[in-house]
Amino acid sequence: MGGTRAESDTSHAEHERGPYTPVFVGDAKRELDELLPRYPSKAAALLPALWIVQHERGWVSDDAMAEVAQLLDLTPAYVKGVVTFYTMYHQHPVGKYFIQVCTTSPCGACGAEKVVDALLKHTRCGELGATSADGKYTVIEAECLGACGFATPVMVNEEFIESVTPDRVPQILSQYQ
Repeated sequence: MGGTRAESDTSHAEHERGPYTPVFVGDAKRELDELLPRYPSKAAALLPALWIVQHERGWVSDDAMAEVAQLLDLTPAYVKGVVTFYTMYHQHPVGKYFIQVCTTSPCGACGAEKVVDALLKHTRCGELGATSADGKYTVIEAECLGACGFATPVMVNEEFIESVTPDRVPQILSQYQ
């Protein structure tokens, strides 16, 4: 017989990097164990468990989704469905500074595209979703950051910045060296 399901589901790219290293060991396992009693079921702790993965690894790989599924008595498909539904989870490696720019209609009318262009230029990302060659930055468009009265809002990791203009971009980025 072949290996376990987790072994057979390991992606080609992860084989090239070596075997998968579990996330939930040491401090991460203790953090999850402390979280679980706060929820009515293991499955209810899915979102915080995924946050732990993202905090530890910077993104949520297919193998990490399988690990979470096993720990929370869920199917890998269910976990992947949640990860792909929420834009807050990264499904591939991103830069140290993950920059989201609101480009919905109100912000678009206030110059959001020019803010995006300035961020792409100054971070040297080249295009939306790409990571700069130095691994520092990834810039994406966000559907809405909930600050229509302060266009154009930008988030850098968990930091919210209001009223961003193209002229402010260099000064803002200087904080993230």
